[in-house]
Amino acid sequence: MSAYVIFIREQSHNPEELRIYSQKAPDGLAGHPVTPLAVYGTHEVIEGPAIEGAAILEFPSFEEAKVWYYSPAYQDAVQHRLRGGTYRGIIIEGVPAAGSQSQGGSRNGSSL
Repeated sequence: MSAYVIFIREQSHNPEELRIYSQKAPDGLAGHPVTPLAVYGTHEVIEGPAIEGAAILEFPSFEEAKVWYYSPAYQDAVQHRLRGGTYRGIIIEGVPAAGSQSQGGSRNGSSL
């Protein structure tokens, strides 16, 4: 089942560290099955506090997302992102494809 890594940039602090991150991050993606779905494009906050931007990356599985995040190459890059700004990051498992499970909410009974 697909999984998604979501990064939310709340506030930038050090543009030089973010520049270093942007140079190193692509090397961290090499060899991993990742599909960028959204990367700091136009956004509108509809709930909660304002943010500077967000990124959403798709992986084939929750485990693949974790393997990428904790890989040495990405950990070399991420330290610069975290020095450069205040971020929130999560890995979230997607829902089963249509027809593979009954509709009407997630496995734990919650819904949107």
